[in-house]
Amino acid sequence: MTRRILVALAVLVVLTGAGAAFWYYGRGREGPERYQGYVEGYLVFMAPEEGGRIDSLAVREGDRVTEGQALFALDPSLQTAQRDEEKARWQQAKAQLANLQAALQRPEEIAVLRAQEERAEAQLALSQAELDRQQTLYNRGISAKAQFDQAKTAFERDKAALQEVRRQIQAGQIAARSAEIEAAEAAATAAEAALGQAETRLAKRRVSAPADAQVQDVYFRTGETVTAGQPVLALLPPANRRIRFYVPELRLASFALGQVVGISCDGCAPSLKARISFMSGEAEYTPPVIFSEQERAKLVFRLEAQPLDGASLPLGLPVSVVPLPPEARP
Repeated sequence: MTRRILVALAVLVVLTGAGAAFWYYGRGREGPERYQGYVEGYLVFMAPEEGGRIDSLAVREGDRVTEGQALFALDPSLQTAQRDEEKARWQQAKAQLANLQAALQRPEEIAVLRAQEERAEAQLALSQAELDRQQTLYNRGISAKAQFDQAKTAFERDKAALQEVRRQIQAGQIAARSAEIEAAEAAATAAEAALGQAETRLAKRRVSAPADAQVQDVYFRTGETVTAGQPVLALLPPANRRIRFYVPELRLASFALGQVVGISCDGCAPSLKARISFMSGEAEYTPPVIFSEQERAKLVFRLEAQPLDGASLPLGLPVSVVPLPPEARP
């Protein structure tokens, strides 16, 4: 009799526990199904293209920066010296080109030759008149032939002197040969390009924000030395925040790229939404950081959704994702 009573009590306990479990899990499934996830961010690591010592650091962790705002700068002394050297070479190349393109003699020297030309022209005109007079006298038999020959010689002398002065003027106005000018032009172009490279290297010693963002981490401080490509700090643009959550295989078909889902978390504003931007094409096992409210399938697919309405959620925050009915989507 006692054994029957014990068996009956055991059956009653089992039925009661089963009923309670059925009621608990049944209640847990009421309402829309929730999927657990967390906030993830794609950081933008800001690093110099060339190594050096950090000369100044303009931001701290948590600061919000705007596009183009200075973040940090490296010591520019070496690049400044190189820029000045290339600038001097460019100016030298330009001066050499201008010298080759210019006349061989200065304007003042050409002016002196012009005055000599005018004097030679006047002297030639005088010799021409004397020659004409002596020729007339000689033809009339009044003057001797020697005087006519002397006047003719003087005319030829003055004519040659005028031609000499004119040739000097032409020579003074001749520039360098075309091949030399082309070589000087190429040298000036190369020097200008080298100067542009030096100025670019100098400008890259200052690193600015590529977009509006929040400074997430700072890895080096003023006075420390970094190598080329080594991140000095990390930025988190608002568009780089993602809600990463996992969906069982049986529920994957109810999601699609571009679909809007609801988000809820502790201390968050109500009615937060996100748009699905990524759906993994490969299955994986449930990660240990995901704790579902009840036991679900171990094989899940990773999805990511971008928060809407500028929601700024801290990285690593646990969230719940709820599919929205069509009428609740924007």
